[in-house]
Amino acid sequence: MFLKKIYSFASFVKSVVAVAALSVLFSAQNANAQVYKNGLIDKTVALIGNESILLSQIEEQVQLMLANGTPMTDEKKMRCQILEQTLQQKLFLNQAKLDSLTISSDMVEAQLQERVDNVLFRLGGEQNVEEYFRKPLFRLKEDWRAILGEQNLIGQEQRQIVSTVPQLTPSEVRRFYKNVNKDTLPEISTQYRLRHIVLYPAKEDAVMQVKERLLEFRQRILNGERFSSLAALYSDDKETALRGGELGMAPKNLYWPAFTDAAVSLKEGQISQIVETPDGFHLIQMIEKNGDMFNARHILLRPNYSVEAKQKCITRLDSIRNAILMDSITFEKAALTYSEDPKSVLNGGQMVEESTGSIYFEKDMLKPSDYAVLKDMKVGDISTPFESQDNEGRGQIIFKIIKLEEIIPAHVANIDQDFLAVQNFAQTIKQEEAIKKFIEEKQKTTFIRIDDMFKDCDFQMDGWVKNSQDKKK
Repeated sequence: MFLKKIYSFASFVKSVVAVAALSVLFSAQNANAQVYKNGLIDKTVALIGNESILLSQIEEQVQLMLANGTPMTDEKKMRCQILEQTLQQKLFLNQAKLDSLTISSDMVEAQLQERVDNVLFRLGGEQNVEEYFRKPLFRLKEDWRAILGEQNLIGQEQRQIVSTVPQLTPSEVRRFYKNVNKDTLPEISTQYRLRHIVLYPAKEDAVMQVKERLLEFRQRILNGERFSSLAALYSDDKETALRGGELGMAPKNLYWPAFTDAAVSLKEGQISQIVETPDGFHLIQMIEKNGDMFNARHILLRPNYSVEAKQKCITRLDSIRNAILMDSITFEKAALTYSEDPKSVLNGGQMVEESTGSIYFEKDMLKPSDYAVLKDMKVGDISTPFESQDNEGRGQIIFKIIKLEEIIPAHVANIDQDFLAVQNFAQTIKQEEAIKKFIEEKQKTTFIRIDDMFKDCDFQMDGWVKNSQDKKK
């Protein structure tokens, strides 16, 4: 699949546990209650300070979690967890208001758009979303915007609390490590330190061939052939090829910007010119537009490099490898001289994990093609040339050799090898303690009342049930 953002179709949710099932889980009697859906009684299930928490609010969170693919193995436990989370959030929210914190509107709108896009995609469009939540989409957006606004304030307040925790000094970290139960320390996966030399096959001829073929397809479609038939036969996006290239109704920002811009400019049934994205080259046919969503077909072709171009890279890398093995040149000098990877060439081919800046890679950080070669190597080995992909865009073929410089076996974090990991772990514990202390102090000074329908909840923290009436079983 070529999507800019990847969503799992396996977790697509269309059928969910009926909200009315709550009546089986809890018994609720309230003379002032109101029926709000499916005959289920809405009521206040908790009071905290001047705030009330409604049963309908708990259920809306359950529905949202289900729509986002969260499995429900224990319905009662899920609702108890949601209630406790909501109680905690009310404490943070009240303090945020006292501290005069303001909502970051840009962040809220970005999060709202992501939530809407995700739900629209999973439930198959606006109509299905409105039927599922039993609300028009604009009402859902209003509700979610308010919730996300509160969450933004809560997040700011939490960050403000943990910011008061001073950064642990090296001596404090060592003292922490000396006293901590070693079984609680994080597990460090096997790590690898690598260098590589990268060559790109000649691209111009392969790209020209792809463009010529797509132009041929476009003319055949204009002459009467079915777009779906050509997509099924020739598209390199094998998942959508099974559906005649059809993508399904999805939000605009799900795709690469160039793809979206070309698609939304089309009228229904119209065929695009050739569109280039990091995945390759596309022809697009618009099927249907619906607000911020559209459904289209596409044919994706990726450059198919010639055998000669690939073999040229392999032969050249073989020569470089042999020179290194014969001590005619060091790996570092060869990388500086011959490698075409701009990010590693100046530091002798040293591979760096982009998201962390670390020179150590865990298995999941490596491309499958790289790990398939690496897993059978020993420290000091230099691989034979193999095919991989670059980091600049999916589908770009490269050829490389790698040198395995170091293996750090999987182990429990220790102060000598993993000082930073131990420091982060210790700092996180201190921050969690600060958050817990805040909650415990606010529990003591805030009026809290929990309804009997949640009296059997196994809350993670004590202090929510405070008086004899609440404690009655």
